[in-house]
Amino acid sequence: MLAVVLQVREGALAVLLWERAREPFRRAWALPGGVLVHGETLEESILRHLTAKVDVREVAYLEQLATVSDPDRTPSDREVATAYLGLVPLGIDPSVPADTSWHDVDALPATAFDHRELILAGRDRLRAKLSYSNIGFALAPTTFTLAELREIYVAALGHEVSATNLKRVLLRRGVLESTGRQRAPGPGGGRPAEVFRFRRRSLEITDPFAALRPPG
Repeated sequence: MLAVVLQVREGALAVLLWERAREPFRRAWALPGGVLVHGETLEESILRHLTAKVDVREVAYLEQLATVSDPDRTPSDREVATAYLGLVPLGIDPSVPADTSWHDVDALPATAFDHRELILAGRDRLRAKLSYSNIGFALAPTTFTLAELREIYVAALGHEVSATNLKRVLLRRGVLESTGRQRAPGPGGGRPAEVFRFRRRSLEITDPFAALRPPG
């Protein structure tokens, strides 16, 4: 069992990795996970393993990502692994062990086994879902301004997104709703910003054929 846990941190999409202390791949970075034990479902197993690396209550969304079975994916005995994609909202800073840290998905360190491919598969799955679903709820805090939500989408998608277009698309699909509150202007002044939230904090397919593409 493996978990690709993603979060937007400091303006970039990051993945949670731990540094291996033993061979094979000693000092390389790996996805958190472990073995499936008797009596567990796959989801129960990955939630148990995640508890050892990050407070599972802070994972807002979890879905099965892939099963990898290449006979040569591990240098010793053959191992089949099922990977899950987990998402943590912006602003939460889970307590993690000393051997565990967050890494920019677009600047990964040396990784163990086939974990780089799984990380990129998780990134691509998230990017696709941001276009045709309300999955942004799992990356965003409970409430936010449209400018704040745009920054989350830009970090996750890896390209610029127009705040006006994002508002038009998400409001048209009924994904967002106003809280009725406004955020006071910052030190630079300006108009108060309307505060929004996602209507639902569970996955919904909102437009199966949509795609948020880079400008130009």
